[in-house]
Amino acid sequence: MTDTDHVIVVEGLRKTYGDKPALDGVDLTVARGTVHGLLGPNGAGKTTVVRILATLLRQDGGRAEVAGFDVRRDADAVRHRIGLLGQHAALDEELSGRQNLEMFGRLYHLGARGAAARAAELLDRFGLADTGRKAVRQYSGGMRRRLDLAASLVLAPEVLFLDEPTTGLDPRGRTEVWNAVRSLVGGGTTVLLTTQYLEEADQLADRISLLDAGRVAAEGTPDELKARIGGDRVDVVVRHADQLDAAAAVVTAAVGADATTDPDGRRTGAPVADRVAALTETLRALGAAGIEVEDIALRRPTLDEVFLRLTGAGATAKEDATV
Repeated sequence: MTDTDHVIVVEGLRKTYGDKPALDGVDLTVARGTVHGLLGPNGAGKTTVVRILATLLRQDGGRAEVAGFDVRRDADAVRHRIGLLGQHAALDEELSGRQNLEMFGRLYHLGARGAAARAAELLDRFGLADTGRKAVRQYSGGMRRRLDLAASLVLAPEVLFLDEPTTGLDPRGRTEVWNAVRSLVGGGTTVLLTTQYLEEADQLADRISLLDAGRVAAEGTPDELKARIGGDRVDVVVRHADQLDAAAAVVTAAVGADATTDPDGRRTGAPVADRVAALTETLRALGAAGIEVEDIALRRPTLDEVFLRLTGAGATAKEDATV
């Protein structure tokens, strides 16, 4: 894949605040018409990357291009090709949804007729047509974020930056925003997404870059990242908490790998090589040991486990273990 296939290209991006490096040589490419997730712990540099790419902040070093334009030399050209949805809604609570969108259209010099037409189109696209005349203060959280997302698309941007777009929303509201994002990507928009919800990245992202301490610690599809910390696992939830340690010992012996435990969830589990054989042997061994099981399942690692293993203290512990 060449640079012409990538709508975002970042090489060696650096940014320092005082004597603290926020970005320490970030490399990133985002393919056209995809969702690329940017994940990492607080302070990893996710929002700094977005602000530089959106021309809101100047980098101290490295190169960054959006839609073929350098973010430093061609900032105006970049701004005409992007949309940005930040962590906080940029809506007027007293205006209706339609009035908000028309206001943004006028600010973008669409003219009264053009702004009205674009507002009507976006309200319909995001399932807000029947609420377009209602004051935004009467909207639910999910409706507000959908309207904020619509406002970021008034100019039909080629690239959309979503910086933690569902923070504070309930599950229904998050699902509404996810569906809206999928619709955008289906129409050809490229999305760079930062999020604190690992499930969100798993649901939406085609590829993920995992930032840690200002650098990309890992990159790949969600499945590729999960595969980096192992394949399938067998998970067992015991009925009685006092049998958890005994169950962990049984699982370890049955699958030939060290089991971990979660006392709060009465859960133990271990990585397995042969799914069916491991499940069968674990069930047999637990029964023989007289351990009552509430649930047993085979599953893939989660992005939460990838996140904990590859960033921060988890990554340090892994490196120390291999020294």
